[in-house]
Amino acid sequence: MVKHLASTLFGALVFAALAAPASAQDDIAQKAQVCAGCHGENGVPVDPKTIPIIWGQQSSYLYKELHDYHSGDRKNPIMAPLVKDLSLADLRKLADYFAAKTWPAGQPASPAASPPEGIAQCRLCHQPNFEGGEPAPRLAGLSYDYLVASMRAFADGTRTNNLDMPGFMKAHSEGNREAMAHYIAGL
Repeated sequence: MVKHLASTLFGALVFAALAAPASAQDDIAQKAQVCAGCHGENGVPVDPKTIPIIWGQQSSYLYKELHDYHSGDRKNPIMAPLVKDLSLADLRKLADYFAAKTWPAGQPASPAASPPEGIAQCRLCHQPNFEGGEPAPRLAGLSYDYLVASMRAFADGTRTNNLDMPGFMKAHSEGNREAMAHYIAGL
């Protein structure tokens, strides 16, 4: 009887251990469903002009942005309340979850004939084709409207959660930032 009980208990513990990762993954997938309300069920945001693509984005970048919304270092009336009560561990898991997705295929805007002035500086971090990597996010595939709004927010100081970007964007005229956004959106 004791041997059978020990065997049953051992079996239950093994089952629980094997089920735990699936349950944890299911929990993150369930939490990610909230994100799909704006960022899209298939990775395409409901409004690409104001909402970025997060599917296939770099995990480190996603985590930083989620962390900054969580801590208040980045202000947003929609994102801040959504992540405020999540643990940092769950923020990391959400970042990893979306990073593991495939960047959605899209139709790029028509590209500019030639790269605008100052774009080479951006490639140092965002990579030659603006597909991102350490330390910067992917920009290719984001909408012109989203890109130009982000650049403007860095330039005018409303977005301050990056130490380098405000200076880079302030150094460019509004017209040049618009040309950069148009070029990158066309990639």
